[in-house]
Amino acid sequence: MSASLVRRGLELLEAPAGLQRGRDGPGAAGAARRRKRAAGPGGNKATVKGRVVKSAIEEYHKKKAVNHLRANLQYMLKGRLVANKAVTEQVLAQNRGRKSKDQPPKKAAKKKPEGTVFTEEDFRKFEREYFGRP
Repeated sequence: MSASLVRRGLELLEAPAGLQRGRDGPGAAGAARRRKRAAGPGGNKATVKGRVVKSAIEEYHKKKAVNHLRANLQYMLKGRLVANKAVTEQVLAQNRGRKSKDQPPKKAAKKKPEGTVFTEEDFRKFEREYFGRP
């Protein structure tokens, strides 16, 4: 049993049978306190204790996206130290996996223009010998 039920039962036993309890009975102080709290201009008391209501504008400014481009550009342009090419290649090779999709594309060997080893004079000489033309 809860304490309030026990208290209520004791109040009923103490009161005379025919009379009803008035406002100035034993629970009147608690009732008055409850009425006073409900009528106050404080608003809804069924909220989290100590919660501060924030304005919508402050919340909007707090959650608004910020453009960090300028600061990032200054940071990136500040350090102009370029690593050695050999070191860069070594790091890239270490990060490259063994799968074919991780391999860089093979560089095609440049084809030399196909030319003949014979000169025009050689062709004329062959023509004379083979066909018998002077």
